[in-house]
Amino acid sequence: MILSALNEYYQRLAECDEVPQYGFSREKVSYVIVLNEEGDIKDVADIRRTSGKKATPVSIEVPSPPKRASNIEPCFLWDKTSYVLGVSAKGSDRMAREHEAFKSTHFRLLAGSEDPGLKAVNLFLKNWSPDQFCPPHFKEEMRDANFAFQLDGHKQYVHERTAARDLMSKVKKNDDATEGRCLVTGVYGPLARLHPAIKGVNGAQSSGASIVSFNLDAFTSYSKSQGENAPVSEQAAFAYTTVLNHLLRRDEQNRQRLQIGDASVVFWALSENVGAAMAAENAFALLLDPPTDDGQETAKLHSILEKIAQGRPLSDVNPDLDESTRFYVLGLAPNASRLSIRFWHTGTLGVFARRMAEHYQDLDIHPRPWKTEPAMWRLLKALAVLGKTENIPSKLAGEMTRAILNGSRYPRSLLTGALMRMRADGDVSGLRVALCKAVISREYRLNANRSQTEEVPVSLDTENSNPGYRLGRLFAVLEKIQRSALGEKLNATIRDRYFGAASSAPGSIFPLLLRNAQHHLSKIRKEKVGLAKALERDVSEIIDGLGSSFPRSLRLDDQGCFAIGYYHQSHSRLNQKDSGEIEASHNEGEIA
Repeated sequence: MILSALNEYYQRLAECDEVPQYGFSREKVSYVIVLNEEGDIKDVADIRRTSGKKATPVSIEVPSPPKRASNIEPCFLWDKTSYVLGVSAKGSDRMAREHEAFKSTHFRLLAGSEDPGLKAVNLFLKNWSPDQFCPPHFKEEMRDANFAFQLDGHKQYVHERTAARDLMSKVKKNDDATEGRCLVTGVYGPLARLHPAIKGVNGAQSSGASIVSFNLDAFTSYSKSQGENAPVSEQAAFAYTTVLNHLLRRDEQNRQRLQIGDASVVFWALSENVGAAMAAENAFALLLDPPTDDGQETAKLHSILEKIAQGRPLSDVNPDLDESTRFYVLGLAPNASRLSIRFWHTGTLGVFARRMAEHYQDLDIHPRPWKTEPAMWRLLKALAVLGKTENIPSKLAGEMTRAILNGSRYPRSLLTGALMRMRADGDVSGLRVALCKAVISREYRLNANRSQTEEVPVSLDTENSNPGYRLGRLFAVLEKIQRSALGEKLNATIRDRYFGAASSAPGSIFPLLLRNAQHHLSKIRKEKVGLAKALERDVSEIIDGLGSSFPRSLRLDDQGCFAIGYYHQSHSRLNQKDSGEIEASHNEGEIA
C-alpha cells in the first residue's frame, strides 16, 4: 500500500517534471570541469550557491549513483574527487583504486563514441594524473567535493547530452536481473535486487537507508534472496525511492516534510485534478504545521478552522479544495541501516481536516498562550527535558500523531508527561496546561458513559465543581496573596515549592498554605484593605464549593484539572490587575 501510493505520486510529479526521470536523481554538486574538444581543461566552474558567508552545493539532476558501502563503484560522468581526479583529503590507498575504477569504467563505456562531449571526457581521463590537482584550476578546499563535466561553449552538462542519456540507458539495463511480477505495479519485468537509498530521515545513516532490505541468510526463503523476497520492479523501486527523497529534501520551500519527535513525517495528495491535489497539500501543511510569524497564512488557517466548525465546505476557503481528495501521511524513523514505519495514515482531505480541527478545539484554552495554533512538535517540545527535541520520547510522538489523525484518545502519557514536567521545573506553561485540557476533554467526549456534567472549561469557570479544578484555582489565589504580601520579586513562590504536592495530595498541603496565607493577609490589610478583602472573598468562594474537607489525594485527571484551574485563575482579570487598580475598583464598588 505504501509503495503503491508513493509510486502513483511519482507518476504525478514526473508528468510535471518535478522529479527526475528513471535512471536519474538529484545530487549535490559543487564544481564543473569545463573541457574543450581535445579534453583540455578550460576552466573549473564553482556552481555552489552562496548564502551568507557559506557556499553550499547545488542540487542538480545526474545519473543515479550506485548503492555503495564498502564496495568501489563509480558514478557515470560525475562523482567525488577521489573517483574523478584521484585526490582526497584522506589520502588512503582506496583513493587510487577508486580513480582507477572510474577511468576503466568510462574508457569501456565511452570507447568509440563520436559525441564531442563524451570524447572530451575520454581524452581528459587519458591525459589526467592526480599531480595536476593544483592552482590555478584547483584548490585544496575542492577535495572530496562532487564534480561534473561540461563542454566549453555548451550550457548543458555532458551527462545531459542525448548521446550520454542513450549510453546510460544501456548501462542501466541489467541482463542478469531476475524477472518476475512486481508487487507494486503488477507488471512482469526485471526485479530490483537492491533498492536505491532513502536519504533525509533524521538520525538515519547519512549515506541513506532502506525500507525494503534483505541482507542475511536468515531472510532467504525458497532459494529467494535479497530483493527477490519482496519482488519490486527496478522502475517501481526507482519511483518510490525518488519521490521519498523528494519529499524528505531539506529545503525551506518544502512544506511537505515535518519533524515530530524522532519521526520524519511526509504527506501528499492524489487527485485527477493536479490543482486540487496541490491545494490540499498546502491546506494540510497549514493545519499540521501552522506558521508562527506569517499573519496572512495564520488568517488562512483560522478561516479553515472556522469553516469546519460551522460545518461548511472547505471550498468556501479555496475553490480548488476538494474534501474527497485522497491524502496520505507517512512517518519514518531511523533503525540502524533501515527505516521503521512509525505510522501510516490514509484518508480524505475532509476527514483529516476535521480531525485536525478537533485537535485544536480540544487544545483551546483562554487566555490563549499562542498567537497561532501550536504545531505538534511545539507541544512535544514543551514536554521534553530542557526543552530539547532530542529528549522527546520517540514512542510518544508516534502515539500522539496517530491519536490526532485517527480522532482517537490521546495517549495518557501526554497528561503524565505534562504534570511531571510542571512538578520538575515549576513552569505551569500555557502549552503544558493546554495539553492537559486536550487529553481530558477528548477522554470525556469519547466516553459514552460519561456524565453530562463532565466537561473541561475553556476559560475561567467559577461554577465548576471539579475538586481538582477548584483546588487549582485556590492555589493560584494563595500564590497571589503571597506575592501581594512579599512583593513580586520573590526567589521562590508556593508554586515552586508545593505545586506537585498540592496537586497530588492536597489534604496534607492546603491546611499549611492557608495558615501561611492568614499571616500574609494580615500584612496586606495594613497597606491595601480593598485588595485583602477581594482576596479573602475569592478564598471563601472557592473553599465553599469543596465540601467539609480537602481530599487526601487526586486522581490523574483531577491533577490535570488542578493545572487548568490554576492557569485560569492566575490569568483572570483580577490577578492581571496591579494592586492599586484592585483596591481602587473595590472601594468604588466595581468588583463583582
